[in-house]
Amino acid sequence: MTAEFSPRRTVEQVEEGTELAPKFDADGLIPAVTTDYATGEVLMHAHMNAEALRLTIETGEAHYFSRSRRVLWHKGATSGLVQKVRELLIDDDQDCVWLRVDVSGGASCHVGYRSCFYRRVPVGGGDRPAELEFTESEKVFDPRAVYGDAPNPTRL
Repeated sequence: MTAEFSPRRTVEQVEEGTELAPKFDADGLIPAVTTDYATGEVLMHAHMNAEALRLTIETGEAHYFSRSRRVLWHKGATSGLVQKVRELLIDDDQDCVWLRVDVSGGASCHVGYRSCFYRRVPVGGGDRPAELEFTESEKVFDPRAVYGDAPNPTRL
């Protein structure tokens, strides 16, 4: 079965109907927020193109599109940290998706932390620049052991 998307015809169809009619941006992407199914913890934010969304629907495993590398990516194909989709939701105007997942291996961040959101920005401190505070003290895995010493092309 190939997941098919409906054309966007009316606001009512998109907001109140039962047809999947995602709105991809000018680059052909839709934002995807991924959380842990059991805890609700935000694990990551990424983007999907139409192929990634279709593959996610068809396989039940998260696929994304890397904006920096311009390639489709099956989350966990290299690291083994596969995200099994337990629930896939789309927002009211169908321009953002929310994946609720179980993560084999317990981590979603390529840096080795459980969540990509592992630092807090202090607020209410006046005009001086805030120093980031780590919310996770230990990495779940060693990225060099998993990915090697090659520089990560998704970084600067």
